[in-house]
Amino acid sequence: MAWEYSEKTKQLFMDAVHGKPGTHLGEIENPDGFGEHGSLACGDAIRFTFRVRRHPTDPTQDVITEARYLTFGCTSAIAASEALCTLIEQGGRTPIEALKITNQDIVNFLEGLPRQKIHCSVMGAEALEAAVFNWAQRRGVDLQSLGVDLHADERAEGRIVCKCFSLSEPYIRRKIRELNLHTIAEITSAIKAGGACMSCHHVPGGLQDLLDKTWGAGKPQLKVLPQLPILNEVPAKPVDEEQPHLSTYQFGKKIEKAVDEYVRPMLRKDGGDVEIVDIKGALVYCRLTGACQGCDHAGQTLRMLVEQTLKEMVDERIRVIGV
Repeated sequence: MAWEYSEKTKQLFMDAVHGKPGTHLGEIENPDGFGEHGSLACGDAIRFTFRVRRHPTDPTQDVITEARYLTFGCTSAIAASEALCTLIEQGGRTPIEALKITNQDIVNFLEGLPRQKIHCSVMGAEALEAAVFNWAQRRGVDLQSLGVDLHADERAEGRIVCKCFSLSEPYIRRKIRELNLHTIAEITSAIKAGGACMSCHHVPGGLQDLLDKTWGAGKPQLKVLPQLPILNEVPAKPVDEEQPHLSTYQFGKKIEKAVDEYVRPMLRKDGGDVEIVDIKGALVYCRLTGACQGCDHAGQTLRMLVEQTLKEMVDERIRVIGV
């Protein structure tokens, strides 16, 4: 599926991938605040770090001077992380003031996100909360006495509802209320719960039950049944060798279209280009040319721009290999 991103989102993503001055992709050594959210095993994840200018007597007056992130995710995950860091640094905020940044602030900064990508903005806000909690512990700040509740006990004490993404009942119920979520599809778009195996959709205590408990039971919905294995079914090929559902010709044309309409224009803004050398199954062999050839960030460009774009616009099984 081809996601419709704003020009600002695309530019922030490109600047981060190319490591342009003023971008924030990376990690602060010995940070004052450290937080993570998401799962590398299951999809999008972010590690967020920040440094503060310490107040000599009152740690609540510490000011964040630098913010960085490492993320495993798509265009929107990287752009949303950039937006979060920029909002924090430009605002001259204390860690507690930074908590006022919401996922909607991030979406507005990016001039919108596709509905299916809203979870990327939520992920950044949650990683920020985790980092502020870590800062408070280091600096001896009692957040609870200040009226700040970061829900630190949700994962430790709550029943896990979505096992694929390790999301607990207290966390999901809080997000249902905070983000005004009324359907399973909205939950999945916002926080990814139920987006993998879908087994938590309609089981007792699952997502539909949590919605009913929060908003009241609505009209009964049809259950989504898992697909049963076919007897004597031939095992699937490894991902790298698996042939896409399209014909070889159709698959190649879709890749060319994605490269021509999205990847190439972004590379050419910086004097670079890309050449498709060969396609074997879901493996796409590419060569960067122009200013991108031999660039220190060439590997990042192939993985984070070319590969992620082709995964989103053509087939999620695609792997890009530089030649």
